[in-house]
Amino acid sequence: MKKFLPPLMFFGIVLIFFWQLFIRGLLPIPSDTIVGLYYPFRDAYLKTNPNGLPYKNFLVTDPVRQQIPWKQLAISMEKIQQLPVWNPYTFAGTPLLANFQSGAFYPLNILFFILSFPDAWSLFIFFEPLLAGIFLYYYLDNLKLNKYASFLGALSFSFGGFFVAWLEWGNILNTALWLPLILLSIDKLVGSSRTKNHQSKILWSLVFLFSLVSSFFAGYLQAFFYLGLVAAVYFLARWFRTGKKLRTLGLFIALFVIFMILSLPQLIPGFRFIQLSARSLDLPGWSSNPGWFIPWQNLIQFLVPDFFGNPATLNYYGVWNYGEFIGYVGIIPLIFAIFGLFFRRDRKTLFFGCLFFISLIFSFPTIFAKIPFLFNLPFISTAQPTRLLYLIDFSLSILAAFGLDYFIIAKNKKPILYMIGVFCITFVLLWGFVLFSHGKIISTTDLRVARQNLILPSGIFILSAIAIISLLYAKTRFKKHSAKLLSTTIIFLILITVFDLLRFGLKFEPFTFAGYLFPNTSVTTFLQKQSGPFRVMSLDSRIFPPNFSAVYKIQTLDGYDPLYLKRYGELMAAIARNRPDFSPPLGFNRIITPQDYTSALINLLNVKYILSLNEINSNGLKEVFSDGVIRVYQNLSVYPRAFFVITTLVEPSEQHALNAMFANKNDLNKIAVVEDTADPKVSQKNWSLGQVKIDSYTENKVKLTTQTGGKAFLVLTDSFYPTWHATIDGKETKIYLTDLNFRGIIVPAGDHTIEFYVTLF
Repeated sequence: MKKFLPPLMFFGIVLIFFWQLFIRGLLPIPSDTIVGLYYPFRDAYLKTNPNGLPYKNFLVTDPVRQQIPWKQLAISMEKIQQLPVWNPYTFAGTPLLANFQSGAFYPLNILFFILSFPDAWSLFIFFEPLLAGIFLYYYLDNLKLNKYASFLGALSFSFGGFFVAWLEWGNILNTALWLPLILLSIDKLVGSSRTKNHQSKILWSLVFLFSLVSSFFAGYLQAFFYLGLVAAVYFLARWFRTGKKLRTLGLFIALFVIFMILSLPQLIPGFRFIQLSARSLDLPGWSSNPGWFIPWQNLIQFLVPDFFGNPATLNYYGVWNYGEFIGYVGIIPLIFAIFGLFFRRDRKTLFFGCLFFISLIFSFPTIFAKIPFLFNLPFISTAQPTRLLYLIDFSLSILAAFGLDYFIIAKNKKPILYMIGVFCITFVLLWGFVLFSHGKIISTTDLRVARQNLILPSGIFILSAIAIISLLYAKTRFKKHSAKLLSTTIIFLILITVFDLLRFGLKFEPFTFAGYLFPNTSVTTFLQKQSGPFRVMSLDSRIFPPNFSAVYKIQTLDGYDPLYLKRYGELMAAIARNRPDFSPPLGFNRIITPQDYTSALINLLNVKYILSLNEINSNGLKEVFSDGVIRVYQNLSVYPRAFFVITTLVEPSEQHALNAMFANKNDLNKIAVVEDTADPKVSQKNWSLGQVKIDSYTENKVKLTTQTGGKAFLVLTDSFYPTWHATIDGKETKIYLTDLNFRGIIVPAGDHTIEFYVTLF
């Protein structure tokens, strides 16, 4: 029973953190931002809250604007035995499974097939700190550390700054949490090379493979890249240390090959999407972005997490984004981490000490950190280095365990006093700054915030320092009871850390009522009842924000994703600039929200309804619905989703195609611009017109029936993508890249059944 007591205690701590989920039924989802920030959802509560519903943390909106809509759409398709390949609800159509963040193949998705989505997502979040802590505990325990030390390391990792900042995103931490189990598997497999225990090898090979595959499929490529790099270096270090056995190397090569084969259904679509995306064009300049690296002053947050305020209390005054810079692992774990780093002498400490310093060097604005961006290295140059806090917190947590273990077993414990002295001086300097700077560097208001948020960390430090100093004094006076005094002190320090980290985490994390999660409104119900397909456009960023549409199965032009199709982004940039110009940077930075309803190209994009907070006087628009402050206008000039044209113009390049579109912008329901094709049949000025009807429209398939008197050219204004195919009466036909981003096919005379369908590869 003693063997399972620490994990059970850790499970209890996680339950305490999530008490609002299990006692009050509140969800660890920032859905209060849905009803507190955005229309038409705010209107549903205007009678009871005329000033809007309060929300806890404005910074934590991405889970409801990205991860939850993607996951919900993917799961809904999987439940009807469809691969979640395509998302037609944003960006005029965009890959879904190829977007790593949908996590379509993640093993823990099984929760969503057993429970309702809100309950499954809540457990999805609950398991993040639980699994991370238990995995790290057993990894540290396998290193023969003291159980108190292993527990402290697990606690500081799973409730540290990185985990708290990204807890409710779902995919990031589900990627990150597998690292300690992977390292444990490596240790077991490398260690088992000395024995003939084949069952153990098979078991830990499966654990290693399952952990690696799970981390990859969880859906956050940057964290997986870091995880894979650390795991590879760790294996090589252990392999060299244990005799460089070729059999062991061969086993890991075989496991890696199996992993690559298993990952192909995600890997191939994912990298194709990256190649066709605007990711490299749409990033803000790293050299001018104050939040690209962790600012040097934010080192303070490792000691005082809210020195610059906290977004949950609306007093954050620091640079850019609190969540990108918070690496806090607790006062006591930090003391023992630095203590272990400087006083413990073994290879394990050296390895994780190097990992800590390398991660620091490449996450802060050092000359080494800037090299990948100066040379524009693939993938790395588009990855924000602040996410290296994952490895910083991970290595700090392990070093904290090493430090506490060394403190427990060392006969001479007095070196800890050096650490206490260094921390004491640091706190004195911080207090001197907040008391005597008189607003010369930062404002008086901000100083007041810093001073207030310095009190608790200082108190925790003083309590821990007193406990440690008292222990050192008591050990010399009561030698017979030294073991009991040591255990009591360590338990006291761990309890302080539990309080410290849970208070820190609960201050930041919102828990909200289930009814706030994408409620139905009269506006969304109205749009859902209209015959389609059609698209909707919002004229204000506070209305129906990007990706919400996927939850309601309403199609929009907008979208919010680090990955979106380059062609679509360039078309949207040209529309926003009102000229055939798509020169980079596109200016969206992951969020496309077109709002110029007067552009003639909006008709081509099948925008039938426009949502506005203000009255619009336009001959081309008709108000058809209103509720609260939202007005719904119908676009009377909208083109249908699928239509025949009279003329096709073939242009040799993207720029020429865009020029032709703007030159004929008012006639794009008659003229289609086809790009860079050697097919002489495409360029015509006398295509036959006819009738087209969309019989069914689902995420992965569009079925139409057509009737024409002669050969015709059909345009479907859904995004062009290489894995879309078309058949006419069951026979494959070519899809032409049309109007910069859309699809066109040649249809023979007569009555035909046409089907567009998408495949994974």
